[in-house]
Amino acid sequence: MPRVNRPAEAGPAPVGQTDGQVSPRYAGLTTFARLPRIEDVPGHDVAVAGVPFDAGVTFRPGARFGPSAIREASRLLRPYNPQLDVMPFRDQQVVDAGDLPCNPFDIAQAAKEIEEAAYGLIRDGARLVTLGGDHTIAYPLLRAMNRVHGPVALVHFDAHLDTWDTYFDAPLTHGTPFRRAAEEGLFLPGSSAHVGIRGSLYDPQDLTSDAELGFTIVHCADLETLTVRDVVSLLRQRIGDAPLYVSVDIDVLDPAHAPATGTPEAGGMTSRELLGILRGFKGLNLVGADVVEVSPAYDHADITAVAAANLAYEFVSLCTKGT
Repeated sequence: MPRVNRPAEAGPAPVGQTDGQVSPRYAGLTTFARLPRIEDVPGHDVAVAGVPFDAGVTFRPGARFGPSAIREASRLLRPYNPQLDVMPFRDQQVVDAGDLPCNPFDIAQAAKEIEEAAYGLIRDGARLVTLGGDHTIAYPLLRAMNRVHGPVALVHFDAHLDTWDTYFDAPLTHGTPFRRAAEEGLFLPGSSAHVGIRGSLYDPQDLTSDAELGFTIVHCADLETLTVRDVVSLLRQRIGDAPLYVSVDIDVLDPAHAPATGTPEAGGMTSRELLGILRGFKGLNLVGADVVEVSPAYDHADITAVAAANLAYEFVSLCTKGT
């Protein structure tokens, strides 16, 4: 049963991580960053939840195991974020909300379950950071966000547009979530963007159709001439003061940095570039985020899971009051 959001000015001090200098980081329960479970505290400001779902993939499966791998890699995370100068686990109650229910055989039913469970975690004002799972889950997560915040500014980091109409006549897959979201007005067209797009397409019309939905695109090739600061400036102008939702497909990173994903594309971003852009969102009204498409069976030395865990940590840090 979800707990209500803990008012920042009331209640006991947040319960933080298990102390890594008392209990080694490889020991104990594998919650995200060794944080308390949602049932262990009376309320939360930020929930980290897994969605072990990959019935919407179109190439390599396995993202259903992503949440577990990201949690395991998150054991490395410490309580102070020096880049953002925040103590995200001290200044807000962050919890691991476990895995949301999701029917593995029925995509439409899974979407309903994910939406309702996510809404239960955020309905009283809490923020949500979600560990996927494939990118299909972004659609029900945006529906839950819409019920609380209305249309959001959407910044989508990905090698692929994910705005195709159907795949084998299926309306909801990991390649279609933002087409469905656009049809329902879940994001603000003039305040939204794709970042990191690259690779082959089916037809030039793919780009035209995407532009009609209101996205601007920062292609991965643009990073040959644009700096991280340039991209941050462009995105901040685009977002304005709207509530912000960020969706990260781990394949936005080059396979050298994130091999463990279902549809890898050569020529991607570095993890340093992506982290730098996210840190540039400091001060914006981040209401939710996801990190998806980690498929750990293809990982080497856990480098994809480590990247994903650090991205989730940046999102939790960005939720810290005063950041």
